[in-house]
Amino acid sequence: MTERQNLLESIATTIKTYRKGELPEPTAQHVDRWVSQFTPGNQLAFLREFDHVMKSQFITKKLVKSFLRNLITNEKLSGTDPKSYWLKANVLDIQQDGQSQSAMVDIFDKLLQEELGISLAECGQEDSNFIYLDDVIFSGGRIGTDLGDWIRKSAPAKASVQVIVIAWHTLGRFHLGKNLGTAVTESQKKIDFTYWRLAEIENRKSYKNSSEVLWPIEAPNVKVVNDYLALPHKFPFDPRTPGAARDPFSSEAGRQILEREFVIAGAQIRSQGQVADVNRPLGHGFFGLGFGATVVTYRNCPNNCPLALWWGNPDEVSGALKWYPLLARKNYSSPENVFGKFFK
Repeated sequence: MTERQNLLESIATTIKTYRKGELPEPTAQHVDRWVSQFTPGNQLAFLREFDHVMKSQFITKKLVKSFLRNLITNEKLSGTDPKSYWLKANVLDIQQDGQSQSAMVDIFDKLLQEELGISLAECGQEDSNFIYLDDVIFSGGRIGTDLGDWIRKSAPAKASVQVIVIAWHTLGRFHLGKNLGTAVTESQKKIDFTYWRLAEIENRKSYKNSSEVLWPIEAPNVKVVNDYLALPHKFPFDPRTPGAARDPFSSEAGRQILEREFVIAGAQIRSQGQVADVNRPLGHGFFGLGFGATVVTYRNCPNNCPLALWWGNPDEVSGALKWYPLLARKNYSSPENVFGKFFK
């Protein structure tokens, strides 16, 4: 078996549970069809680095369950009598867009039954802690909107909220804290927040040289990228300085291959039209070449990841949607998101 085939098989194995039951299980052929759209001479090096990155950045359901199971009996959270703590706790299900929170709450409910013999239907008491569960904080906007509205409209005059996520990006975490602080001040309530996470991902501009997201050292000097950069940008691209390898990348050289190829592919997709301005080559965001996230969950691929990872439609033959996606994502307008909150 060739190195290329080994890498295709390895990537397919890593992401095999992606949207399980909704999409066909990924195969080496699926990965090959996707990667064949990138620069031919760079595909092998791209596969090497992408395989390395996905091994740590693809969040499986198994990992989610392990993290939540450990938190149930974590003394720093639930004390020495976890059953009593969770029977009193109020687990929120207030997400306005998407189903990531409902999925986390469902998993948590089953784990409570397994670990403590209680269900969420039995839990909840006035004057006790509130729990907000979600998978990953990217920009912090969604959680900020959900909890901001809850603070203003539904929260009691005094409360403690535990925000529990698998991972957060540092800039998103900063903005979330700032926005929630504003909401609390405006509401004139007394609400404090404690944050729990398994992993933290650096993406603040002031730390761009030690960032842990896709943040190129330069824009590829190709026409399609130059044309994109020539467009008006409120927050233009600010390159990082290359340095030692940082997680989740194997090396500076490998990282640069991913950054270069994702930027070029994303710019090519955008050049075909039909793409909102906020969907930049490296993902949904308001600065530079895009957010640059590499974290993907078994449930969905965030739009903060590079366009070339999730954009497109396998059945399209022209226009921007003809790009073949590796991890086709569910949008907020997808039927399961629009109706799921009403028909659980």
